[in-house]
Amino acid sequence: MALLRIRLTGSDDAARAVMNLLQSLDGIEHVEEIGDLMTHMDDADSSSAGLSDVEGPQMHEIEIGVPNESTGRKVRDAVDALAFDLEALVEFEDDEDE
Repeated sequence: MALLRIRLTGSDDAARAVMNLLQSLDGIEHVEEIGDLMTHMDDADSSSAGLSDVEGPQMHEIEIGVPNESTGRKVRDAVDALAFDLEALVEFEDDEDE
């Protein structure tokens, strides 16, 4: 099984929509949102904390198990099209240590 990782920059709703799409595709072995391991450098005492112009789109990392390269291409195409429609940004990373 090959792993494909997606970094999605967008809303929680966009991330849910992408994960729902991935789970509906044939051949997908697993879909999992990976927790954010980086601590955010927000200062809770800052006068700008929580302002809407400070909060940007959220980053979501999603890991997908695909059985082969053909399914991986299908995943990329489908996620690209949906992300475009949702005005979200996606980056793909392949697992080289198969």
